[in-house]
Amino acid sequence: MVLFKNLVLGQYMPTGSAIHRLDPRTKFLAIAAIMILTLAVSNIWTYVFLLAWLWGIILLAKLPVGCVFRNLRSFLWLFILTFGIHLLFTTGQPLPHIGIGTIEGFWRGLFFCMRVAILIVSAALLTLTTSPLELTDALEKILSPLRWFGLSSHALALMLVIALRFIPTFIEEANNIQKAQLARGANFGGNLARRARSLIPLLVPLFLSAFRRADELAVAMEARNYQTDAPRTHYRELSFSAADYRSLALVVLFGCMCLLAGRWLPNPSGS
Repeated sequence: MVLFKNLVLGQYMPTGSAIHRLDPRTKFLAIAAIMILTLAVSNIWTYVFLLAWLWGIILLAKLPVGCVFRNLRSFLWLFILTFGIHLLFTTGQPLPHIGIGTIEGFWRGLFFCMRVAILIVSAALLTLTTSPLELTDALEKILSPLRWFGLSSHALALMLVIALRFIPTFIEEANNIQKAQLARGANFGGNLARRARSLIPLLVPLFLSAFRRADELAVAMEARNYQTDAPRTHYRELSFSAADYRSLALVVLFGCMCLLAGRWLPNPSGS
């Protein structure tokens, strides 16, 4: 078993689509709005509309649908845990012909699993359609009011993007280390306690690799005389186009429709 082999969060996949050509601030604000809407609504039918909306964005971005939703397989344990807890510990009418769980628990478990799925897919969509450099520029512009408090928006944006960009790098490094240890006869199977003990030899070289990469990055930045408080210029200046304004207006319109649908449609989850 290879760790997190299905996780594509943090990767960038250029396809030249209309979604990729949008201003990165537009994509960041749109995804943030979808995430806030996901946490704000309490009707399971709204989540169905949101998943259909994300499916349409994936098709418009010309991304492989399986590649985007492959992130969910890495969090299968979380879905099982979330669904099981709500199914077994929610009071209500027992499920027919099963003997365990309740109907209310079934719908609540499905509701929260869909919530987690929407958040994961939304985050994956942002990184798959926005390069790390574009995301850094977008976050710097969005965090620019922090300068009033004496904070460097560029440094904060850079740290966030580096952390996000290094997620797939560390995962790939962990998979390579695990493959090398498997070739040497290591066993990562067995019960839960044995699997936990077998991961200890994996963590030591992984942390060493992380520290080495961080040191190399720091040396490279110092060699280029990088200063966090220095005035910065950009090779590509960000500017909103008509497509960006239309996209943001469409997101706002869709969010209002979801809120209205959540009030009118029956909610089997009872959340």
